[in-house]
Parts: sequence; structure tokens; C-alpha cells
Amino acid sequence: MNRRDMLISGLAAAGTSLLPGNSNATAKQNKMTQVGVFPPGFLWGAATSAYQIEGAYREDGKGESNWDRFVLAPGKIKNGNTANVACDSYHRYREDIALLKALNLKSYRFSIAWTRIQPTGIGAVNQKGLDYYKRLTDAILEAGIRPFPTLYHWDLPQELEDRGGWPNRDTAYRYAEYVDIVLKALGDRINNWSLFNESKAFTQLSYWLGVFAPGRKDPLAFLKATHTVNLAHGLGFRAIKAVNPKINVGSVFDVSPHVPATDSDADKAATSAMEKLSNTWFAESILTGEYPDGVLPPDQQAALLGFQTGDDKIMHADLDFVGLNYYSLTRVTATKESNGIPGMHLKADWAVGPYEKTDSDWVIYPQGFYDILKRMQLITGHRPIEIAENGAAYNNQPDASGQIHDPKRIEYLRSHLNALSRAIADGVPVRAYHCWSLMDNFEWAEGYSQRFGLTYVDFENNQKRTIKESGYWYAKVAKENKVI
Repeated sequence: MNRRDMLISGLAAAGTSLLPGNSNATAKQNKMTQVGVFPPGFLWGAATSAYQIEGAYREDGKGESNWDRFVLAPGKIKNGNTANVACDSYHRYREDIALLKALNLKSYRFSIAWTRIQPTGIGAVNQKGLDYYKRLTDAILEAGIRPFPTLYHWDLPQELEDRGGWPNRDTAYRYAEYVDIVLKALGDRINNWSLFNESKAFTQLSYWLGVFAPGRKDPLAFLKATHTVNLAHGLGFRAIKAVNPKINVGSVFDVSPHVPATDSDADKAATSAMEKLSNTWFAESILTGEYPDGVLPPDQQAALLGFQTGDDKIMHADLDFVGLNYYSLTRVTATKESNGIPGMHLKADWAVGPYEKTDSDWVIYPQGFYDILKRMQLITGHRPIEIAENGAAYNNQPDASGQIHDPKRIEYLRSHLNALSRAIADGVPVRAYHCWSLMDNFEWAEGYSQRFGLTYVDFENNQKRTIKESGYWYAKVAKENKVI
């Protein structure tokens, strides 16, 4: 029996209600938890990412990222928007921390821009970039909030993209060098680090579907990118532990329940394959050192991934915690045509079904939050889980008095938090929830057209921040530790 099978079979035998350090009595007590009520000490937070909020894209020695280049290509970003200024958080980070305090939040998930630390991704360190993140971290700590940074949230130095990007195996080693630099500078201040954000999303959208930077449509490059990212997880994990073995290291995976479009055997088989590629291809492979079966043809897998002898040991990392992002439901349909991945004849779509949708056309399916947490617990086991992102785009504008009423976001959050509380009561070891997002921001290919924030940002009037009705509601939830 291999490591993966041992992990999953062991969890199935033991049940999935294991919380680290919890007794059976505590587990039974959790079972009785009222829906919408959260355990004592539960962490409430909000999330952002560097590229989406910082701006200052050429300031203090910052280098060019793949997104800095991509936004200049005609037709790639809605309305021709760029993130050159975004929310101007590079200069206004103290205002953003004040927002966190006003919302009663105790955890701030943000990311670090690689190009501020190493402008080209290679070689010399930009001290001004490190100093910025030291100032930011110190201000977060002074506010009594936990800093919860992600080391990579999709903005790759353009120089590394020019050398092949994530399909190039060498990028994993450059990433590990970057991680070492950051941890030696900030590891004395921060105890919890995430290696990556949404490995599946950025590899698929960047190299397979071509809608994110760098805009490549090469399924075989996508496969190699997934393996490089998995190698980078293992290398980055060990780089952090070499700086300080007591630091907690995790990574953030985007997950979604997958359902077949019909009851046909073909659709069911396609759904099984796509679910593994989307939900477990990274988490399971990192935690066990082995890729899930049933995705790629076994006789072609090593060549397709660029897998070399010993790579299983390199990519294996015993993460201290796991971050999960949940937004919507995925429907899978078998097709006669290949989607470019050997052995896979299917298509997947989020905007499906007779469900209500957000303004970004994403299906609202709170039960899926519960379902995917139970599914992923079979992979993550006893490790604490942090909900690193969950939220919805609603594009409400200020009324005549300047207030932003967004009742649909409140209902979205209420239904999903209730589902989360049920999962916790049923033994899923979730210790934190971060709403996406603290503020409206640059939403990648959608530009500024989709507003996910608890805070409204007036992008045409000096990035003025105004807390929305949903923000005030969420602040009460955080204060009372229960859904209201």
C-alpha cells in the first residue's frame, strides 16, 4: 500500500471527526454545536493580494511582473484596466489596517510581491521591498491582528516568465531562493505562512486556457507547470523550516464540488477525472509525494509532467495546516473532442444549473461548502484548515447618502457561514475564516468591474474607502463569534 492509500484508508477507518488534540468528548460536544455558532478562539479575517491592491507598480525598485506585462495587451483586461494604482495600498496600508480593526477582525491574509523582493526573480535583493513588508507586518501586529501572508499570489517576475515561467522546472528553485530571502527578513515577526494561492487556478488559467498572465494556451505546458509548482511547494517548505523549524507552513488550494452534467457513465467518469485534477492534484500530491490515479495515462504521466527520479521526495511536504478557498459549483460534461490533456475528453463550467448567481455569474451553492470540506478532509486529515477565501461579487453603488447597501452579499455570507459551522460541528478542523475581500480591488481579467469587497473603493476618487452594509454585518459576526 502506498503513502496515499495509507493516508486515505487510515482516515476512513478512523472517521473524519478528528481535531488536533481533541478528545472524543470534545468531538461529541462539537456535534451538538448550534448552526451558525463557532468554537471559542475561532479566527475571523479578511483577505487581499499584493497585485490586486498595492499599486505603486514601479516604485521603490519593484520589478516588472507577468501581470504588469499582461495588462498592457489589448483585449486581455475588461475596460483596459490596469493595476498600476489599484487601491494604492502600498501608501495607504495603515488605512486598510484601520478597516480591519473597525471590522473586529483578528487575521489579515495578504500576499507578498516577489518583484518587490527580487525585481527580476533572480539575484539581488531589493531592500526597499523588504522594508515595506516589515512596516506592513509591524503595523498589523501593533493593531493586535495576526499577519497571515501568502508568498505567491500569481505575480511572477517577468524575467522568469521570459525563461519559460512555471512550465520551466528551474522556476521552482528560483522560488525557493525567494522564500529563503523573505523568511530570513520576516520570519521573526510572522509564525504562519502560506506557500501558494490557488495552484490549480493560476496554472490552468495561465497556461491552459490563456485568460490569465501570460496568456498561453498550451495544455502540455500546463501539465509541466503543475509539476513545477508541486516541486516548489516541497522546496519552499524546506526553505522555511531551515530558517526556523517552528514556523507553521501551509498552502492555499481552491476547491469546488464537481457534479456530472447527466447520469451517464461517461459524464460520471469525466467528473471523477476532473475532480481529481482540480481538487486533489496539488494537495494530495504534496502531502503524499504521489499523484492521484485516474487523471493521466499511467504510461505517459512522467513524460507529460517532466517527472524525474526523486521528484516524489522533493515535492512531498508535511504541511502544518491547509488553506482552502471555496466559491462555487462545477459541472462536468464528457466530450468526443479532446481538451488537449491526454486521456481527458471533457469540459467543465461554473455557470451552470437552476441556481441563483452572483453578479460575476457564479452559481451560489452553500451546501457545496460543507460537501467540499468533508471531501478535502479525506486528503488533509488532522491538519488545521483555514478558509483563506470565500465571498461574492455584488456591484452595488453608493446611494444618495453615500451608503452601500448590499443585502445579497449578507445573505451569501450568512448561508455559507452556516454551512461552515455545520462542517465544524461534524468534525472538520477549521480554525479560521477569511472573507474575500477586505475591499474592492483589481479582479484580474475582470479589471474593476466586479466588486467583492466588504469595503467600497472609489477608484475614480482617490481610492476612498467606505465600509459597506455587509462589512458592518460581518463585523458583528466577528465580534459575537456567531452568524446573526
